[in-house]
Amino acid sequence: MAQDIKKNTAARMGKTIESLQHELAKIRTGRAHTSLLDHVMVEYYGSDVPINQVANVAVEDSRTLSVTPWEKTMVAKVEKAILTSDLGLNPSSAGTVIRVPMPPLTEERRRELIKVVRHEAENARVAVRNIRRDANNELKHLVKDKTISEDDERRGQDEVQKLTDSYVAEVDRLLAEKEKELLEI
Repeated sequence: MAQDIKKNTAARMGKTIESLQHELAKIRTGRAHTSLLDHVMVEYYGSDVPINQVANVAVEDSRTLSVTPWEKTMVAKVEKAILTSDLGLNPSSAGTVIRVPMPPLTEERRRELIKVVRHEAENARVAVRNIRRDANNELKHLVKDKTISEDDERRGQDEVQKLTDSYVAEVDRLLAEKEKELLEI
């Protein structure tokens, strides 16, 4: 029983880390990378789909992305979707290829992005702690139902705490990486 709780807890904490990585990938640094446009949705035959389902997104150089729609009719729609996204990018099309230059970040904007990154990391830490609380509650219920002993509960809580500590350390590592990336010029 306690092992099931531990496995479930580790899986949920792993999903929290994946979610944090996904959120951090959306936050733009001065460098171009293809995951930057992952959440941009394009209107395609009446439904909104992610940009990577209607076009090929590639890194042209360190400050430019190139987007090549698979259909010529989609060039204007893809360009409009990038322009109206919350990324503040200004795409320009040359025939069937859309080039998306990454404007350099100002010092003020870097500081704002660091605040956003820290907020996302704190949300991830809170989520990990909530998962810990849920696991400890499950262990308490098992003791109450006399399924496990109090010693097993303590051991289980220690294991859950070790898991929590390791995942919080991972959140801190990801935060430090992203902050370093944001401060690079």
